[in-house]
Amino acid sequence: MSNDQITNVLTMILAIMIGVLFFLSVIYIILKMKENKRKKQLEDDTFSSRKQEQEQEQASPVKGQVEYSKQSIFSFMQFDKIEDDMIVKKNGTRYVMVIECQGINYDLMSNVEKNSIEQGFLQFLNTLKHPIQIYTQSRTVNLGASIEQYKQKLKVIEDRLVKKQMEYNAKVNSKQFTDEQLRKEKIEVLKEKNLYEYGRDIINNTARMNLNKNILRRHYYIIISHTPEEISNQNIQKSEIRDIAFNELYTKCQSAIASLSVCGIKGKILNSNELAELLYMAYNRDNADIYQLNQALNARYDELYVTAPDVLDKRMKVLNQRIEEEAIRKANEKLLEAAQESEKEREVKRKEKELQDLISTMAKMIIDENEQLVGEETAQKAKEKIDEEIAKNKRKGGKANEEKETTTTRRRKKKVS
Repeated sequence: MSNDQITNVLTMILAIMIGVLFFLSVIYIILKMKENKRKKQLEDDTFSSRKQEQEQEQASPVKGQVEYSKQSIFSFMQFDKIEDDMIVKKNGTRYVMVIECQGINYDLMSNVEKNSIEQGFLQFLNTLKHPIQIYTQSRTVNLGASIEQYKQKLKVIEDRLVKKQMEYNAKVNSKQFTDEQLRKEKIEVLKEKNLYEYGRDIINNTARMNLNKNILRRHYYIIISHTPEEISNQNIQKSEIRDIAFNELYTKCQSAIASLSVCGIKGKILNSNELAELLYMAYNRDNADIYQLNQALNARYDELYVTAPDVLDKRMKVLNQRIEEEAIRKANEKLLEAAQESEKEREVKRKEKELQDLISTMAKMIIDENEQLVGEETAQKAKEKIDEEIAKNKRKGGKANEEKETTTTRRRKKKVS
């Protein structure tokens, strides 16, 4: 190959390489322009979104408050409504019914009982002809309602105790009842008092337990769903579709409850209010214990216009109720204290009145215990002296009473004259 030919080939190769470099440069410039355009569009979108958020914050009454639409809330909750003990989803194309099951202490059972439970559960699984879901929900134990019920029952017991104590005091003061009757009446009062103290201790212990938020309780549910896809006739109304779905779900739930009863597990179908509570606990785990569903329903947030009494009137009503309750409680406490003090005073006066007799009786008992040491004759003389002293004191007491009665009679005659 000559030098001219080699030069021509190298020239062609160089021209091709220059063309390729030019083509690649054009492609690089185009890609760079597209990337710059995309970055600019992204910056514009970010700026517009920030500006929109700032406008929303300025329009909102509270800084940082995010406004939600009704549609966004329903999209988040993933169900439409609760109706006829069912959860309606996807605009009536799916219906859900829930069974609440009570747990059993499987670990505390014997081997025979465990085998029976396992065989029953296998039978339950074999009888299933439709899919189910098992859902477990943990809730913090809230004993506030139980404490209020205990307080109401304790108030009834307290009123009954005060009434019985006053009746007992009246019978004692009347002196028309025998000692046996008073003893039986006193036993009834003591029973009522012990019951009152026991109830008060239960309330205090329950209130202390309620302060512990780490106590959890598990609730077990079986979820059964129904999709009326087989209904192709468009002339059927939604109410009829709902009735068909309810009948299908109710039959499936009753069959599942009957199968679970073989295992010793009791179940029940949740009604509409219980379904609302279940969903409320699922969507409000942090605030469900503080602000419960009943409080939310009673707040009447779903009404357009609500009239409420004056705040000062409400505070005055609460204060009057508190004053009345505290006054009743204090009156009952003081009545019980007064009744106990009066009973102690009567016991002290009785002992003071019978002091000499009790001393003499105990002295005789001491002499009888030491009769072998001092001798039988000496002990008998000592007891005779004690009897003479007792008789002498009785005569003095009788004369003192006669003088007292005589003085009282003379004073009355002087007043009459």
